[in-house]
Amino acid sequence: MAVTITQAKDMLERYIKAEQEVLEGKTIMFSGRMMSMAELGEIRTGRQEWERTVNRLNAAAAGRRPGPKLAVFE
Repeated sequence: MAVTITQAKDMLERYIKAEQEVLEGKTIMFSGRMMSMAELGEIRTGRQEWERTVNRLNAAAAGRRPGPKLAVFE
């Protein structure tokens, strides 16, 4: 199932809101899990993934070719 730009933007907004709430010290329910400051890194990783997805979909919609792929080695 392909993700639409609308779905990707919605997910990005959810991650941004979750990140903001956790930074304010709130405990939130996200994707069926209770999350707090301890999970901030996980939330940020998800936000960054959705930012890349939105950027990729926007570029495709504008007719731009995707850029080079980067590998992450941890």
